[in-house]
Amino acid sequence: MIAVARRLFVEQGYEDTSMASLAKAAGVAGNTIYWYFDDKDAILLAVLDAVFGEALADYEQVAANPLEEQLNWVVQRLQQMHRLVTTVHSRAAHSPAIYEWHTNFHAVTEGMFRAVLEQSGIDREGIEAEVRIGVFAVEGLLTHGLDEAQQRAICKRLAEQWTRI
Repeated sequence: MIAVARRLFVEQGYEDTSMASLAKAAGVAGNTIYWYFDDKDAILLAVLDAVFGEALADYEQVAANPLEEQLNWVVQRLQQMHRLVTTVHSRAAHSPAIYEWHTNFHAVTEGMFRAVLEQSGIDREGIEAEVRIGVFAVEGLLTHGLDEAQQRAICKRLAEQWTRI
């Protein structure tokens, strides 16, 4: 069910995926979903956990790459899940569980970002501001529809700035 929900949430969007259409696509009776999930937000959380777990495992393959490549990887990965990213931001205002997941996601990813910057030699005094700049840059790249060349140029420039600090 989680794999089907993920596909539908990405292809059709969270709002346009009904519990009935999810059950039908999963090949189960409509009430079967409620044996496992309290509501659609609970399914979304399961999807988000699965996607995040996959991303963490995949990140291991790029973690040793130059910072520019890591930034590009993050942007591309988030763009593939653009509808989920948008859904999390919109649902966080209405669902305490989604808000908590989003907050924890930022804590974990910002912690990873902080560690990468520390390894790059960023001084401890300025690191929190640099983490915020990085988060804002990635979020900006996701929302402004730049082409891949423009995105790569921004990631390259940001990585260059950090290696000069």
